Amino acid sequence: MDIERIINRVVARFIGTKHERDIKRIAPTLVAINALEPEMKALADADFPARTAALKTEIAKRLESADPTAKDYKDQLQAAVEPALVPAFALVREAGRRTLNMRHFDVQLIGGIVLHQGKIAEMKTGEGKTLVSTLPVYLNALEGNGVHVVTVNDYLAARDANWMGQVHRFLGLSVGRISPDLPEWQDKKDAYNSDITYGTNTELGFDYLRDNMAKDLSEKVQRGHYFAVVDEVDNILIDEARTPLIISGAPEQAADLYVKFARLAPQLTVGKTPEGMDPRTKKGYLADFDYEIDEKHKSVSITEQGVAKAERFLGIDHLYRAENGHLVNHLIQSLRSESLYKRDVDYAVIDGEV
Repeated sequence: MDIERIINRVVARFIGTKHERDIKRIAPTLVAINALEPEMKALADADFPARTAALKTEIAKRLESADPTAKDYKDQLQAAVEPALVPAFALVREAGRRTLNMRHFDVQLIGGIVLHQGKIAEMKTGEGKTLVSTLPVYLNALEGNGVHVVTVNDYLAARDANWMGQVHRFLGLSVGRISPDLPEWQDKKDAYNSDITYGTNTELGFDYLRDNMAKDLSEKVQRGHYFAVVDEVDNILIDEARTPLIISGAPEQAADLYVKFARLAPQLTVGKTPEGMDPRTKKGYLADFDYEIDEKHKSVSITEQGVAKAERFLGIDHLYRAENGHLVNHLIQSLRSESLYKRDVDYAVIDGEV
C-alpha cells in the first residue's frame, strides 16, 4: 500500500492528477473563447440572432452527409456541433453580460465545456451553476433537435425559464416550459417544439409515458431526446429515480390503496444513518430503523427493515417485483406525507380537499 502511494505521488508530480490533465486539455479552448470577447463586445444587439442563425446554418451543412440510421449518428451530431463551441460560448458570455449583467467567469466556461462533454460538474451553492448551464444548452440547441433542462421542482423550472431564458431569447432562440397548469395539449406540444424546454423530471417523464400510450403519432407532444442538462443530478437520477413513474387506471382500487398506506406509514420508524463511517463499515451496516428522510430534497429512503415490514403488512413476497411498482410509489408518497409535509404548513385541507 505504501509503495502504491509513493507511485501515485510520483506520477502526480511528473504527469499531473487527472483533474489537472483535464484542465490542461480544456485550456486552449478557454483561450480561444476569451480571444473572441472584444469582437463580441463590438456587436450590436441585433447581431446576436444573426450570429445564431449563421451557426445553425454551419452545423446543418456539416450534417448534410450524416446518416440518421447509422449506429454512430449521435457521434456525427456531436462532431457537427463541436466546431461551434468557441463562438457559441463567446456569444453566450456577452449575451449574459448584456441581459443579466452577469459575465461568465473562466471557471464557469470550464464548467460549461464539461457539461457539454456529458460529464457531471459539481459546484458549490453560489458559484453560478444556473448561469453555467446556458453555455451547453445554447450550443446544443443550435443543432435543431431541441434541448431539455431538467429541474427538481416547478418553481425552479419557471424561474430558470424566465431568468436564463432572457439570454437565449436575446440570442434568437425560443424557450418553452412544461408545467402541470398548461391548459391545452397544443400548448404543451409548442413548449416541446421550442429550441429549449424547461421542466421537472416528473413532468417530462410522465409526458414520455403518455406519448408511448398515444394511439396516433399526432397525439404525441415530445419530439425526441437529443440533449439534456440535469440540475441536482444526484437528486434526480438517484433519489427521485427510486420512485417509479406510473400511469394507471382503476381509481376505486387506488382509493383503497391510499387508505391502506395511510395506516402503514405511521407504523414505520424514521432514523438516520451514522455519519463518518468508513466504506467497509457502511457496506455492512444494517439500519435498525425503517426509513430515512432528506428534508432538503423532500425525499425518503427505505431500509431493508422497512421493506420487510411493508411486505408483511401488504401480504406480498417481494415489494420490488415489476408488478408491485405502483405499491413502491404509494409507499414512498405515504412516507413523504407522514414525515416531510405538515398540515397547515405545507398544505391545507379546505372543504375536504387538499
